Amino acid sequence: MAGLSLDHPWAFASGILGNLISFMVYLAPLPTFYGIIKKKSTQGFKCGPYIVALFSSMLWIYYAFVKTNEYLLISINSFGCFAETAYIIIFLFYAPKDHKIRAAKAILALNVVLFSLIVLSTMLIWKGRARLEAIGWMCVGFAVIVFAAPMSIIRQVVRTKSVEFMPFSLSFFLTLSTVAWFSYGLFTKDIYVAIPNVLGFVFGIIQMVLYLVYKDTKVEVVHKEDKLPEHEVKVHEHEMIRVTPVASEEEEERAGEGTDQASPV
Repeated sequence: MAGLSLDHPWAFASGILGNLISFMVYLAPLPTFYGIIKKKSTQGFKCGPYIVALFSSMLWIYYAFVKTNEYLLISINSFGCFAETAYIIIFLFYAPKDHKIRAAKAILALNVVLFSLIVLSTMLIWKGRARLEAIGWMCVGFAVIVFAAPMSIIRQVVRTKSVEFMPFSLSFFLTLSTVAWFSYGLFTKDIYVAIPNVLGFVFGIIQMVLYLVYKDTKVEVVHKEDKLPEHEVKVHEHEMIRVTPVASEEEEERAGEGTDQASPV
């Protein structure tokens, strides 16, 4: 019960800090979803990262219940499940029919079928400490996948030299969150909490460095009259690239990638 005991003040403090920062990280997509509601359109937005983040939170809650007395892990991941579910519902309400079907299939496969199989298999195959270790390593594996999700944003920033879809504040708070949860894992001697947050910290630092490198790069789009338009993209001061806007799929991809979210724990 080290995480919620004043006999272990450093573990308690890092767990409380992790909860507070992760709470803000979970609320970060609110402007995106407010825009979806206002425009009544998902505008090419992708729901995948939120489905995966919901699954990760569910898995951490299961781990915390099996370990027992992990109230700080349960509290933040319960809020995470609530937030991710709300985001997914908004997406399903406004998304085109084919996107709704794909999202529903992903939710059924990951959050219902796979999660149920994990719970059943770990209950039937393992007991005691072995069960906790099996669930712990599964949590590590999926946490690594969640933390690796921003790689698509990192590639986008390097390719376009634009940080439009990688706000510094989100990268900063995600990095702080990984520090807090790594400390919590360290002080409670829980390697399953500590290990994935090392990777999360590395990705957070990379994102902030890229932001500092490219934040002053100007990418200006100038539209030509009303014709279907060719338009010119001015990069820096002296280069000009002529682009024909047929790449709607790429724009959709950028819109979706810009909201990728790593689970804070």
